Amino acid sequence: MSIHLPKIQTPPPLKAGDTIALVATARKIESDALLFAVQLFESWQLKVVWGETLNKSHHQFAGTDPERSSDLQQYVAQPDIKAIVCVRGGYGSMRIVDAIDFAPIMTTPKWLVGYSDVTVLHNHLYQQCHLASIHASMPINFATNSMESIESLRKALFGESLCYENIPTHPLNRIGMAYAPVVGGNLSLLCANIGTPSELDTSGKILFLEDLDEYLYHIDRMMVQLKRSNKLTNLAGLMVGGMTDMKDNAIPFGSNAYEIIAEHTTAYTYPVGFNFPFGHIDDNRAIIHGARARLNVEEKHSSLLFQ
Repeated sequence: MSIHLPKIQTPPPLKAGDTIALVATARKIESDALLFAVQLFESWQLKVVWGETLNKSHHQFAGTDPERSSDLQQYVAQPDIKAIVCVRGGYGSMRIVDAIDFAPIMTTPKWLVGYSDVTVLHNHLYQQCHLASIHASMPINFATNSMESIESLRKALFGESLCYENIPTHPLNRIGMAYAPVVGGNLSLLCANIGTPSELDTSGKILFLEDLDEYLYHIDRMMVQLKRSNKLTNLAGLMVGGMTDMKDNAIPFGSNAYEIIAEHTTAYTYPVGFNFPFGHIDDNRAIIHGARARLNVEEKHSSLLFQ
């Protein structure tokens, strides 16, 4: 079977003196929660611009949809802004993605950083703009992140190689190797994107999944949806990170999140690796969404090397 893989642009690495913008595309946040992150970015010799919706409030959102989309749009369009960092997730990025004109970021590529709710932006940039982005921790989490998590974001932004080795094995792993573009993100958002312009074409890709605070039957339902929509059929490989704070009903579902995912991928032969360090966990390592990487799932450990 021939699988078409689009040519993906990778934004240029940051360098000392570059300017980045902090934006809130989803839930509201107070600027005091960002002071640690600003100090960290400045220690990397970056200049930080504050988005206009930081400190704004509209119910649970950081301002109205037009305010949040306008804020993101201005930094997409400004060529002197070299990276856009989403400060937190929650919910709301999907409400504004279709209001953004991403044409400027296609002609002058820049990094977009975030995870969780930001999955819709990563997927949209990959599918519609053929642009790589950085799935990584966000400023709201920096104070509790592992040193390895923070360092991986720095390396990703500054163009240094990313290699994650000796990832602990898991009994549900399926041994194998894949070399392919890495795409994915939050399972709930991946499913919510199906049928929209942000829907991922997963054929020939290494798919990565994570999620937070879901009922186990929701995880099962979403994996069934991925299977029924052929998102699992032609993968090159599958990586599963944090499935954090899962919930169960009074009558137990009978399987944990990893077991549910394993069950729905038994019909396929590609490598499957669990325990990967990304997601709603302190050790949330950066992944270059859309870039090619080599996945090795071996008997004693797994690894991921971006090349």
